Amino acid sequence: MLLPRIITALIGIPVILGIVHTGSLPYALFITLIIMFSAYEYHLILKLGGKQVQRVPLYIFSVLMTAAIILDRSPLRPVEGDNLASLAIISVLLGCMCWEMFSKTLSLERIALTVFGIFFIPWTLAHMVLIRDIRPDGEFIVYTVLVTVWIMDTAAYAAGRSWGKTKLAELVSPKKTWEGAVAGFAAAVVTVLIMRKLFLSDTMTNATAMTTGFLIGVIGQVSDLAESVIKRTAGVKDSSNLLPGHGGVLDRFDSYLLLAPALYYFLILIR
Repeated sequence: MLLPRIITALIGIPVILGIVHTGSLPYALFITLIIMFSAYEYHLILKLGGKQVQRVPLYIFSVLMTAAIILDRSPLRPVEGDNLASLAIISVLLGCMCWEMFSKTLSLERIALTVFGIFFIPWTLAHMVLIRDIRPDGEFIVYTVLVTVWIMDTAAYAAGRSWGKTKLAELVSPKKTWEGAVAGFAAAVVTVLIMRKLFLSDTMTNATAMTTGFLIGVIGQVSDLAESVIKRTAGVKDSSNLLPGHGGVLDRFDSYLLLAPALYYFLILIR
């Protein structure tokens, strides 16, 4: 299991870093692809757990929501303000409700799970594109977030295996411990401070770097647990086996789901 994990990482990490550096349309399309794979895996998880979603609206509105979030902050946006995002939100609610009206059976749970999936994955992950577009240091902020999450996860895993005794959220993720979570949090703060020193000292203060590390260390781990709630409820271990040794795409990007919008709005508010 370790060898496929290493091979996947050796291939995937340089590709991701290269796409982040390229930015613009290739990066936006990459994030959109990640979102669509994650939406598919979300549907698959619920299906395996005996729960239903509106499959067609889930995919259509995932693309719509992603495009709306990205275009609302783009110089190419057709209208001023957050009007596209607002239009996407009402379209999701209206579309999912109308879809259910013409279904063979009626299910409020199916509507709720579909709407939740659209907001939990496309709306959140689309903010990774917005972070990349922050000027003048968006590229290096994305690098910092990616590297910090990778190191945080590794530190939490290693510390949890070595010293972990106190369960963090046993019903959600039985192997995660408070000791591992604290180690992951500390690693996140230290990593951001190091990355700030190397790449962001001209645009990011120490206080901002520490707060960024705090957000990654807390919200990144909460976001990971949030995805585990979905899997645990459905009785599924991994979102898929698409990435050898790593599970599914959603498993690899779950830490960014709640983190991306929180970090984006924090960085926007302080500038």
